[in-house]
Amino acid sequence: MTDTPDRDARHKARMERKKAVVDAAIAAATDTRGVLLVNTGNGKGKSSAAFGVLARAIGHGMKVGVVQFVKGRSDTGEEAFFRRQPEVEWHVMGDGFTWDTQDRSADIASARAGWEQARRFLADPAIGLVVLDELNIVLKYGYLEVAEVIADLQARPAMQHVIVTGRGAPEALVEAADTVTDMGVVKHAFKAGIAAQAGLEF
Repeated sequence: MTDTPDRDARHKARMERKKAVVDAAIAAATDTRGVLLVNTGNGKGKSSAAFGVLARAIGHGMKVGVVQFVKGRSDTGEEAFFRRQPEVEWHVMGDGFTWDTQDRSADIASARAGWEQARRFLADPAIGLVVLDELNIVLKYGYLEVAEVIADLQARPAMQHVIVTGRGAPEALVEAADTVTDMGVVKHAFKAGIAAQAGLEF
């Protein structure tokens, strides 16, 4: 496509209008406090997105606490990497996928133990970011009370950020959150028979 002076002028005018809108929105956002983010939906990348923010937080010198619900494996690349960072405290509190454990009472006990660790993070103002990986699954199956979880989240230190991941986020948590991302599926390699691979899925 050939650029012309007229097209360049229209583009410049459009970007000037856009900049004015963006600058006004930035100027209006004056509140500074801890944010509750929820990554949900059936698409891939909910935990990966949370760990990307974790890396960002470390880069700014923040201390981070991670609690993984449901997930039981301790050989993931993200855990191996982030455990080497002195700013990160990481706890794998699950026993594996619910279709593997097939033991609701044990899953509930693991969820309760995980939440006790989460509450310790949520009570510590020195922790700048808390990642509660797959907490939505625990809530979806009723292993923890949604109201109790939300109350603890809302009682956290004022400047502490929290990211909750997992499919099926309950509506009450969505309402309580500041930012919610619903990740959808367009295509997934697994559906084509491609196995989960180290460095990509774990």
